[in-house]
Amino acid sequence: MQGIPGAAVRFERVQKSYDGENLVVKDLNLDIAPGEFLTMLGPSGSGKTTCLMMLAGFEPATNGEIFLNDRPINNVPPFKRGIGMVFQNYALFPHMSVAENLAFPLQIRKMSKADQEAKVKHALDMVELSEFGNRRPAQLSGGQQQRVAVARALVFDPELILMDEPLGALDKQLREQMQYEIKHIHENLGVTIVYVTHDQTEALTMSDRVAVFNDGVIQQLSPPDVLYETPHNSFVAQFIGENNKLTGTVASLKDGACEVKLDDGTMLKADAVNVSAVGDKTTLSLRPERIEIYDNENLDNLIEGTIKEILYLGDHLRVVMDVAGNDDFIVKVRNKSMGWNISEGQKIKIGWSAEDCKALDAVV
Repeated sequence: MQGIPGAAVRFERVQKSYDGENLVVKDLNLDIAPGEFLTMLGPSGSGKTTCLMMLAGFEPATNGEIFLNDRPINNVPPFKRGIGMVFQNYALFPHMSVAENLAFPLQIRKMSKADQEAKVKHALDMVELSEFGNRRPAQLSGGQQQRVAVARALVFDPELILMDEPLGALDKQLREQMQYEIKHIHENLGVTIVYVTHDQTEALTMSDRVAVFNDGVIQQLSPPDVLYETPHNSFVAQFIGENNKLTGTVASLKDGACEVKLDDGTMLKADAVNVSAVGDKTTLSLRPERIEIYDNENLDNLIEGTIKEILYLGDHLRVVMDVAGNDDFIVKVRNKSMGWNISEGQKIKIGWSAEDCKALDAVV
């Protein structure tokens, strides 16, 4: 979605090069709505963190313009942009108490002592740390320190908060807990958040929209469910969630549907998402949970495969198969299904609907 009226943040043809030759961000056009939680997601080196640093003012844009509430900010220093920041390493002052850490950005803004105390108390209440104001950061757990960092970013009521891999240093359980806490804070306050991560689960859990970056370009900008269910290209399909790949050639194409001849000669029906003509090379994208085992004549595609490995994962079985020459084909079988009747080495029929199988650009 481009051209959002009254966008909180706007990137217009923004480029970034560190050496004057290679662009790490290429002609970025992006609007972020007021109150939106937008996540920039991508692998290392994809340009997402560079975009955040340009928005914060820590890196200058090589070309293009960045706007904050319709005000150009390329030449505005970071401390005058009024943006809250949360980093992976917390960036708390170790010699200050929690309350003093929170009061620091208010002191810089020359706020009265009484107002400082009220805002610090309110911020600590928001992150449920009201009893910890007198402690030093070293006396807190990692999760508590990260909550203090979030509170410090919120304390001066910024209209925009930037978060750069803020949960990267936490263990899995704490990360998941903090994901929900940050999301709830966002919902309660309505503040605009731009969040950078390489963790797809974080992006899907927390965001209103996700911008998937690769090679300095947004590959897809969509709500999480659209991103997962309808990837626009093979990179997005492979980067978001688990995915099976089947390669072949488009044999027929009509009304958004196609038939694909796999490299081993198997014919499959698919949703024609990113192919344009008969004879195009394509990569089929298929989610493991959309595949059914055993014969079901109502399915568009039926194919035989050999079970190589069965892994028990509690709520489901992860079945690794050899299918159409692919020896790492994954099927997820619900624990309560007939999955217990299958065994390694067994040949079985599997199937799926055409709409769950996306014909995308060929993976080189």
